[in-house]
Amino acid sequence: MAGSRLGWQPDGPNLVACCDNLPELLALPDGAFALAYLDPPFNTGRTQARQSITTTQTAEGGRRGFKGLRYSQQVGGVSSFDDAFDDYWSFLGPRLAQLWRVLAPNGTLYLHLDYREVHYAKVALDQLFGRQCFLNEIIWAYDYGAKSKTRWPAKHDNILVYVKDPANYVFNAQAVDREPYMAPGLVTAEQAARGKLPTDVWWHTIVSPTGKEKTGYATQKPEGVLRRIIQASSNPGDWVLDCFAGSGTTGAVAAQLGRRFVLIDQNPQAMAVMKDRLGAGSSAAPIRYYDCSS
Repeated sequence: MAGSRLGWQPDGPNLVACCDNLPELLALPDGAFALAYLDPPFNTGRTQARQSITTTQTAEGGRRGFKGLRYSQQVGGVSSFDDAFDDYWSFLGPRLAQLWRVLAPNGTLYLHLDYREVHYAKVALDQLFGRQCFLNEIIWAYDYGAKSKTRWPAKHDNILVYVKDPANYVFNAQAVDREPYMAPGLVTAEQAARGKLPTDVWWHTIVSPTGKEKTGYATQKPEGVLRRIIQASSNPGDWVLDCFAGSGTTGAVAAQLGRRFVLIDQNPQAMAVMKDRLGAGSSAAPIRYYDCSS
């Protein structure tokens, strides 16, 4: 199997690249990745921005919190990207075609969008993969942020799941972290203690604004969501690809679960966040960083 333009090799280190993802996808070999997750811009028509705020407990802090403890806050930089496209599908369509090509014969694609484009994506992926290759539409539901008073507040994202071969794909149901039953009294005590396999509706909070997981990146997704995806649709040692890598959540979780990863994002702010979050990796699974502009 040949290496890519980036020097990626199946027996090489994990790779994080600051590049336009389409040329790099074109250069990756066929069938190299067990799992591809992509969280592309949602085409909201506006600039997405988030300012990082660090909170520290201190006796002199100007903010009072739980149990009367005092905290100080330090405001950091702003991360942002333009989320407006005149022709969204001329941008995303060629990338989806390349992701189909680089998926392994038993590989799985997870496409993370919201209500603005998901219906178009379903039609596009039916044509690309075949309708028989549709596995699920996952609804990731959360309850945080502004609430509309003129319509039902939009508090979910859509994750479309397609497999390359509906007769041969990875789904490790027993490896996925279980969750509590919503009505534990309706099942046995043993079942309640074990928990249940998540359904296609995932109730999971967003990244906590004050949690240790937070990087300050504008579109960071929680590790718990990626953990379910990677546990279910890959095996230890497999290669996982994220070509809109953002804050690097896919890489962080893949490393925790013993998978290898290629992360691509063209935003230099994303590269800086990923370097800080992922470091150099471990001696057993080092990370190589590459910047196409250098």
